[in-house]
Amino acid sequence: MESKTQEEASIIKVSSLHCIDLANSDLRQLAVSLKQACLDCGFFYVINHGISEELKDEVFKQSKKLFALPLEEKMKLLRNEKYRGYAPLHDQLFDPDNQVWGDCKEGYSIGVLRPKDDSHDNPFYSPNIWPDPDVLPGWRATMETFYQEALLYTYNEHLCMLRRVCKAIASIMALALDLDVNYFDKPNILGNHNAVMRLLHYEGHSDPSKGIYASGAHSDYGMMTLLANDSVMGLQICKDKDVKPRKWEYVPSIKGAYIVNIGDLLERWSNCLLKSTLHRVIGNGHERYSVPFFLEPSHECIVECLPTCQSQNNLPKYPAIKCSTYLTQRYKEAHADLSIYEK
Repeated sequence: MESKTQEEASIIKVSSLHCIDLANSDLRQLAVSLKQACLDCGFFYVINHGISEELKDEVFKQSKKLFALPLEEKMKLLRNEKYRGYAPLHDQLFDPDNQVWGDCKEGYSIGVLRPKDDSHDNPFYSPNIWPDPDVLPGWRATMETFYQEALLYTYNEHLCMLRRVCKAIASIMALALDLDVNYFDKPNILGNHNAVMRLLHYEGHSDPSKGIYASGAHSDYGMMTLLANDSVMGLQICKDKDVKPRKWEYVPSIKGAYIVNIGDLLERWSNCLLKSTLHRVIGNGHERYSVPFFLEPSHECIVECLPTCQSQNNLPKYPAIKCSTYLTQRYKEAHADLSIYEK
């Protein structure tokens, strides 16, 4: 656990991140910029993404209504074993070595929107849990629309490519890794993805010297994360987790831009060329809201070192692993056992 002096010394500046403009039709130029952003720190902004500010504002408005409900009402929506639904304060614990209890945040997760008659053999699939429309009228429709727009985006009409925001970034990422532009858009990778949208509400003051965090230090599990923030500062990144004491930089919110960071699976795919960066949230006494959108590959996907990221002098650093195996382990490690909520 960090002392007060160490903590104060470790916060060095506000981070300056690369900005990726999805309106740029030069894919190769975007790939160069994106690769540099990922080599620098694994966090970057995206603009001209096609998601309206009006819709984003409505999502945050509806999110606040949900979290403002009495705890008794929210507990009726308690998350299930597939992590969909409401997660109370302290439900997640990312950094047990430095946290005295779980994150000072509550959340609400919405998963893949699939028809009722779809196959349920996916270990991460279950029907979403929705609030009573009499309690929160219009809430479900707003969230479903935002979920789809976070995915749906016509990237380049001249190339007749219907891309989704995260998948558009994945296409550029493929080029950055010297792969075919559609490499990640295969049925066994992102063609049958497991994307999760999570509403988050942070509260209270963090005190790292006492092990109290709005969100403990962690890297994201999946391929990449698309993050919508409000204007309240709190997100910090650590560009080099091996340097002691760790140096943390604030990441400001920019109106009209989304923050993107790569996850652990992309680090494994790229043989550590691209880093899944540690980040955390420090509460300052102001309520803070965010909506991360986690893009995770198909549960059947085998994640192994990409052919362009290995050589005789750079052998694979990780063994191949099935996506569902990896994610199941990571989710279980970070969440409280549901039995603690039983009366």
